[in-house]
This record gives sequence, structure tokens and C-alpha cells, in this order.
Amino acid sequence: MAAHSALGPEPARTPCNPHRHRHAPLSRPAGFIGLARGATQPFSHNPPMSEKAASEPLLMRLLGRLLRPWVSIRREPSTPVDQLIRPELPVCYVIERYGLTNNAILTRACAEAGLPSPLLPICGNSAFGGERALVALSRRQSTWFGRPRSRTHSASLARLVEALELNPDIDVQIVPVSIFVGRAPDRESGWFRVLFSENWAMVGRFRRALSVLLNGRGTIVQFAPAVSLREALSEGLPRERTVRKVSRVLRAHFSRVRTAVIGPDLSHKRTLVDGVLASESVSAAIADQARRSNSSIEQTRGKARRYALEIAADYSHPAVRSASFMLTPFWNKLYDGVTVHHFDTLKQVAPGHEVIYVPCHRSHIDYLLLSYLLYVNGIVPPHIAAGVNLNLPIVGPILRRGGAFFLRRSFKANPLYSAVFSEYVASLITRGVSIEYFIEGGRSRTGRLLEPKAGMLVMTLRAFLRQPRRPVVFQPVYIGYEKVMEGKSYIAELSGAPKEKESLLGLLRAFGGVLRKRYGKVAVNFGEPIFLNQVLDSHDADWRRFETQPDEKPAWLNAAVEDLSVQIHRHINQAADVNPVNLLALCLLATPKQAMAESDLLSALDLMKALLERLPFSGRVTVTPQSPAEIIKYGEGVNVLERVSHPLGDVLRFPGDIAVLQTYYRNNVVHLFAAASWVACCFQNNRRMSRSGVLRLGRLLYPFVQEELFLPWEEDEFAQRIEATIDLLIERGLFSLDESGAIQRGPGQTDEVFQLRVVAHGLQQAFERYYIAIAVLVKNGSGVLSTGELENFCQLTAQRLSLLFSQAAPEFFDRSLFRGFIGKLRELGFVRLGENSKLAFDERLEAWAKDARIILSRELRHSILKITPEVVRQVKSDAEISAE
Repeated sequence: MAAHSALGPEPARTPCNPHRHRHAPLSRPAGFIGLARGATQPFSHNPPMSEKAASEPLLMRLLGRLLRPWVSIRREPSTPVDQLIRPELPVCYVIERYGLTNNAILTRACAEAGLPSPLLPICGNSAFGGERALVALSRRQSTWFGRPRSRTHSASLARLVEALELNPDIDVQIVPVSIFVGRAPDRESGWFRVLFSENWAMVGRFRRALSVLLNGRGTIVQFAPAVSLREALSEGLPRERTVRKVSRVLRAHFSRVRTAVIGPDLSHKRTLVDGVLASESVSAAIADQARRSNSSIEQTRGKARRYALEIAADYSHPAVRSASFMLTPFWNKLYDGVTVHHFDTLKQVAPGHEVIYVPCHRSHIDYLLLSYLLYVNGIVPPHIAAGVNLNLPIVGPILRRGGAFFLRRSFKANPLYSAVFSEYVASLITRGVSIEYFIEGGRSRTGRLLEPKAGMLVMTLRAFLRQPRRPVVFQPVYIGYEKVMEGKSYIAELSGAPKEKESLLGLLRAFGGVLRKRYGKVAVNFGEPIFLNQVLDSHDADWRRFETQPDEKPAWLNAAVEDLSVQIHRHINQAADVNPVNLLALCLLATPKQAMAESDLLSALDLMKALLERLPFSGRVTVTPQSPAEIIKYGEGVNVLERVSHPLGDVLRFPGDIAVLQTYYRNNVVHLFAAASWVACCFQNNRRMSRSGVLRLGRLLYPFVQEELFLPWEEDEFAQRIEATIDLLIERGLFSLDESGAIQRGPGQTDEVFQLRVVAHGLQQAFERYYIAIAVLVKNGSGVLSTGELENFCQLTAQRLSLLFSQAAPEFFDRSLFRGFIGKLRELGFVRLGENSKLAFDERLEAWAKDARIILSRELRHSILKITPEVVRQVKSDAEISAE
């Protein structure tokens, strides 16, 4: 190997038996496997430590001792050594770049893990010619000492291949090792160290030495699974082709790992913009815009360039590393802790994939928090699609350096901007840059997932179909807060206040106020990844043909986008985190005054936890481990609960005016109790009901609940959950069976009936909304109202009902929820468009309206029916006056 001249000759070692596992090729799972810290299991071909230390070159031993105070190695993920290599086979390590410091770091990492030293000959067997167990694929070009300026492959690797060809009974396992110095952020690091953090450039000895001295305590060593070199020879290729193929595969592996850890090797922003403007689609859009606006090509091209510069990110590794320094104390100031679940799934799929992060959108903190967590856990932060409203002075350039690219809220009427933006997104995907965007389109003001917007998904799919170079995986992410910092503004906006426009001054004022408060804990759960290839295969097995037809839009594209968006939302919901604040909101909001006796609250919390643990929503849902008593104590500690002492027993309630805000946290997890809420709702106004009746109505309503809450089950699966829920409630004494086998609850206002009311409340108002829409339709008759009129009348009725009776949740009169319900009625055929675009229906809808008596009380049904005709008659009267 080229390193021999620096390291000197090696003494001979006792040979091991290279024949023992000739017929046992290595088989390892894909991904990166680290070593368990402190693992020291000896290997049969390792010499004693004293012998090994004496055998290693004096120069490397001295360098290792010199670097020890300056280097701290992190191997991740931690895995036992015996899962990394076969101890019976000789080992050869492969690193991407040659360097004395890299050699020393690898030697120390192997020693800490109990692995063979890379500086000793491979197994001591004469067949390998004393070749050291270390191969470097590349080294920095130099004119000193006559070293060649370019090499197509490693000479050491070629000699290994030659040895295997000449000795068909031996094998060697090669272990690719990636070394990154200065990748992990350090709170103690200075700003000067950022300049010498890991990047794509192959630096010289002096710069590498400075990097180790300044950033060595943030060193990451990743050991990939061992593979058999003998298998590469099985294809029977000529020796030189075999060496080139193995080198190419190893380089691709190292490129994937480096991209996953520090990000892709991006060109300068200006170069990227020039590429966007030179693309065929943007050039055509420029010509078309120039023709329509009677302007010159150069003027229009200048306009397109301004659009591109307005959009494009200017990603900087040092800027991201610098931001990590500032954000660490920021999180400690705001939050009591950030918990991450299921991150290992992402670590497994990220290498070799174009990752599209699709988190739920609850707060402006979302993208900062997710990027920070990815960075500190060894994955490059994504480029983030941000609203152009955040492109503020000072703030905008900082966000660009962190990977933000900006988009306007709507650009359908601007085809030139649309073409530039679409091509920019396509260029990021082609280059393998990970991207993050929120398919909800904006922050949820209610705590529920918003209806997905298709724009970014369409651009992603079309860009991938045009150049499917790397497989795309969508990574859903659930972010759960105990206190969202924009909570009060959300409630104000839902109550009719205008949304405050972002400004630098407003941001500074908000920032000052934020730092004076604490916001509890945050949970970040990574959902099950969605592989785009599988989604496309389900719609068209021959979708790859569109690579040669980039201008043709597949007929199934809209259906694939809709399918993908629903899958993303469902996977987000299936990764929910249930914290103490969520559970307290679920329980206390079910009472008229948002207050409970302590004993009742303890019972309700215990029931909620039992439903989550005995009937898990999915394997990725996480639930607070606190007991009901600990949850109450925690709620008091974070000022969510207020205790009122009373001689007959303490009462717990939400303090002040935060009760309405707690609906936000209830809505985060209300979908987890959909089946239980339905069963409990059936017994709010009925003491006895057959099991078949509960199932029949449940199947009837499920498509609407599924549409609203993005539930993952088919109708039969939901029915099975209803059955399991009934059995659990019988077991806990909330239900019993009469002589005929019908389900019955207890009489009057028993504790069991009270607990059922708490469980039912989560979906009670959703069923009330459904009945409002049906009542408005039925009262006005078939073929009378248009879709827009029905939405308007439903919203007005819900608002009036909320004013006249108990305070409803802010989303109770959300027009978009009525729109979704009406759309589902049309999809299922309950309602259809008749003459003049009016909604027509038949007796099935009237029969369904009669079934409402099972779920809703007589008083509530009467109130809705009484309010609805008054609204309709008033509107009709106004219409008649206008016509006259």
C-alpha cells in the first residue's frame, strides 16, 4: 500500500487459518452498524495487547498518544462486535481518504472496540504478502516524492484481489469505515472551530491537523457491515475490472454515508440558479412570458433570475454548525426536555435515499427543532420550504444559510414563477438533497391535522418521474408540545381576529416574550417511512416509462398524490405521543366547567391509559409512563392544573382562561380514542343497545370519521376495534350484558356512567356537526341548496348553537370540516349534484337523520332543528328581497 513508506516494514505474525470459512459468505443487514462502547471480546486471530502494541509502527504509536487528549471517538449506533465481523476470517478495513490522523483515529477506534488493528498485516498469512489490514481509496494529490497525481484505484486493493485469484481457498472480509472529524456539535466549541469542521473537500495535512486539534472531540467513526471480497470475484471478470468495480461500489457507499452525515456536495447558489434558468422548462416559460408581455427575452430572463434568487437557499455547513451552538441553550431555556422516538428507522433508510421530511405543522419551532435534532444525531438537515413571509431582513439570509428556500403562498396565476420554483425543487431532488415541507400548507390552529395541500407533492412526484436517479422515501414526523408558544394567537384567530403579519419588529417582540416563559416538554416521533416506488407501483407498474416522456402528465398522477398525502397524514397520526397535558385535556374538557373531583379525575385518567395500552393504536404511539397521580402532580407543576381546596374533597380545574386553549392539546390525540368514543356515545342517551346495533351504526359513520381524523383502518378493522373496546369496557365494569346478550350501562349518575361521558366527549361534537349538516339539508329539501350555501348555513348554525349553549371547541364551526363532510356525502352517494348545481338526496339521508336520536339527546336535536329553519328562512327572505 502507498502508506508503507511512512509506516515502515511489518514484523511477521503467526498465520491464522484462512480456509475455515471458505463456504460461509458474509450476510449482514443493510445499513450502518456501529460498535458497542467498551466491547473487548477477544478474537482468535488477535495477538496479545503487548504484542500488538509492539508490532505497530513507532510513528503511529507516538501519533496516537499525541492525539489522545484531543480526540474523543463516538461510534454509532452501538452494536456488539460479533455482529460486525466474522472472527474466523481475516479483516481488512477500507477508508475513503488516506491520512496519518485517519489511520491513528481508526487504530484507536478498533482498539476500543476490541477489533484487530488496521496497522498489522492481514492475518499474517504469506498469501497476502504482508499487506496491512488497511486500504485507502484516495489520497490528496501531491508533487512531492514523485507520488503520482492521479490514481484510478487503490494499489493495495488490487494486490488483495490478486492474492485471492492466486489462492482460491482463502477469503478476506472488508469493512468500510467512515471517519468524520468535527461533525457533532459541541457546546464548548468556539466559532473558529466551525471553519475546520468536516466537509467534502480533501484537505491537506496542516488543515487536517488543525481540524483534529480544534474539533477532534466531535469525531464520529462509522463501521459498515463486513462483506466478502471473494464474492466480488465470483462474477469471473478480469482482475482490473474487478478492482474497478469494487472501488466504484466502495466510493458510492462512502458518498452515501457522507451525504447522510454532512449533506450533499452542493454547488454555489449562483451556479444552481444558472442551472435552473438554463433548463428546458424554464427557458420555454421565459419565451412564453416574453411573448405574452411584449418584453424582450433578456428582460424576462432577468425577471426569472430574480425569482430564482428569491427562492433559492444558500446552504452553509459552517452556518448550520454555528446555529447548533446557539440553539442548544435556546432549547434549554424554553423546554424541560426534548424526547425523540423511532429515530433508528430513519438512520436505516436515509443512506442511499432522497429523504423528504413531512412533519405535522404545529409551530414555527417545528423546522428549527427537527433540523437541530437531525444534525446532532448525525444526519444532515434538510432544505426547508418556508413561506416567503419569513424572508425578512436579517432573518431571511440566516434562514437561507440554514437551508430554507422560500415560496409564495399562491403562484397559479404566475406561470413563470411556477416554472422556476418547480425546476428548483426538481434540481434539489436530482442532486440528492433532502427536503422538508409541510403538506398542511400552514400551522394548525386547532391541533388537528389540516387537509393536505397537493402542490409540493405534485412537484416532487413529477421531478422524480423525470429523473428517478435515487429512490425517494417520505419520512412522516409527529411533533407534540405540552405548550405551544403561539397558543393564544391561535385562539384569537379562530375567534375572528385577523392574523398578525410577520415583521422583524414583531418577531423581536415575540422573541423577547417567549424567552420569559417555559413550555414544558416536546416529543418528536418518527413515523413509518413511505417509499415512493411502492406508491407508484400501486398505480402504474410501468411508471418508469415517463422518464423518457417528461412533458406527459400521467393520468393517475392526481390519484397517486391524493393516496400519498393521506398515507402521510395517517402515518403521522400513527406516531402520536400522548403526554400528561393531552390526557388532562381529554378528561377535564368533558365536564361543563372543566373541573373534576380529584378521585374522578384519577379514575378517568386510569381509564384513558388503559384504553391506550390495552388497545394500542399502532406500534409507534408513545404514552407517558406517569401514573394518574403523577400526571396530576405534573399538571400542577407546569401550571396547567389548579387545585381548589374544599371540605368535601379537592377539585382540580384549568386555571383562568386556558380551558379553550386546552382543546388544542386534546385534538392532538383525539383520533387515538375514535373507537372508544363511538362506543361511549352510543350509550349517552341509551341505557341498553345490542352489539349488532353499535356495529351497524359504527360502520355507517366510520367513513366520515376516517376522513376527518385520517384513521388507518378499513371498515372491518374498525368494527373489530369496536368489538375489542366493548369487551374491555365490560371487563372494567362500565358495561354488563343482560339476559338477551344486549349491552347495558348502569343507571343514573354512577361513576361508571360519568367515565363513559368523559370517553364519549372526544367525538361528541363531531357527530353534532354531522347532524347539523344533515338537518339543514333535510329541512330545506332536495335540490334547494348549493354546496357553498350548505357550508355557509352549517357554519352559521354551529356558531349560533355555540353561543346559545355550552362553549364549543373552536373547530366546532370550522367551515373546512363541514366541507369535508359534505364532500364525503357526495363521494358515498348520499348526496349528488342535481339541476343548477343544487344538492339532491333521497330517503337514505332522511333515514340517517332519524338515527341521530341514538347519539344526540332530544334537547340537542330539538335545538338544532329549531335554529336551522330560522337561518334558512332569513337567508331566503334576503334573497327574495334582492331579486325584487
